[in-house]
Amino acid sequence: MDARLAPAKINLALHVTGRRADGYHSIESLAVFTRFGDRIEAQAADEDRFSVTGRFAGLVPTDETNLILKARDALRHHVGPKNAPAVAISLEKNLPVASGIGGGSSDAAAALRALASIWRLDIDEAELTRIGFSLGADLPMCLKAQPLLAQGAGETVSTVAKFPVLGLVMVNPGVTVATADVFRSLARRDNEALPPLPKLVDFHSLLGWLEATRNDLEATAETIAPLIGKARASLLRADAAFARMSGSGATHSCLFETGNVAKPAAASIRLRHPDWFVAATRSMASEAHEVEYA
Repeated sequence: MDARLAPAKINLALHVTGRRADGYHSIESLAVFTRFGDRIEAQAADEDRFSVTGRFAGLVPTDETNLILKARDALRHHVGPKNAPAVAISLEKNLPVASGIGGGSSDAAAALRALASIWRLDIDEAELTRIGFSLGADLPMCLKAQPLLAQGAGETVSTVAKFPVLGLVMVNPGVTVATADVFRSLARRDNEALPPLPKLVDFHSLLGWLEATRNDLEATAETIAPLIGKARASLLRADAAFARMSGSGATHSCLFETGNVAKPAAASIRLRHPDWFVAATRSMASEAHEVEYA
């Protein structure tokens, strides 16, 4: 059996810089991944099976439209059925769906890695990334699952070295926003690129950099789902150092200098809004940078 975390993806900044001939939008984004997320387990079986548990299980399709099953079938097609026998996959769905934090894409990315392991495939990162991108623009980012800059439609990914661990709170007010609807409703698609990151990225230099950036999808998403603005206000009332919508919404994330400050902030929001999704967590550091603000 192979068990994997499928972490939430947080877009700390997301600039829409153009529209491509293939229909995708060109973006530039700084993204991090959290230690809280869904969980994937895969193991050999006599026939293909798929099951879902967890808080948001009832919102997850279990037919061929599920991105995990699309990932399984795409990988099997790539390597041939003889090299990809039947498998049982289970998903513990802890992240809200259609919420801008890459839940479905992260699930599919974790499934690709788990299946490559249990099938003992000799497949390199470039091949896995190509398969991932054929399933969705977020897959290349989710396959990396560490601090990164993404460009193009999301397929051009470069990890960010020496990026610190961040204290985070994620808040979703219980609304879903379709990514396609947000992009379709954008008033402008030719925004400027992200500014260069500071040479030394620590909590305070990152905050300064973030103040000069945006999420170009936020205003449109809030027009579609006004509760998004209420989520942002709740984070700012909890003394967040910085708050911004992730992806196409409706989840907001906020930054705290320590995880110890994030936990009571999450508790206070949860007390005021018991029906919302609220999670305090930490981001994953760069592979070579495990400095954590305690």
